[in-house]
Amino acid sequence: MLKLEIITSEKLLFAGEIKIVKLPGVSGSFEIMENHAPIISTLMQGKIKVKEINDMVSYFEIKGGLVELSNNDVKVLVEEQ
Repeated sequence: MLKLEIITSEKLLFAGEIKIVKLPGVSGSFEIMENHAPIISTLMQGKIKVKEINDMVSYFEIKGGLVELSNNDVKVLVEEQ
């Protein structure tokens, strides 16, 4: 399983185990699933879509940010809308 944290400078927006996360990358949106290769990427304004283990879907509007993935641990630092 993937572990995801979505963090602003002021609070934790999301923390938990997920199936997939879709992010608004600078070159277009992209998805991260379990066992994805390590990545560091900048994010642009848009929506983050999170599909949790129980298939619940959550959305987070962001102005931009940064994502880092290593060993199925995803950290997303964002500026909220």
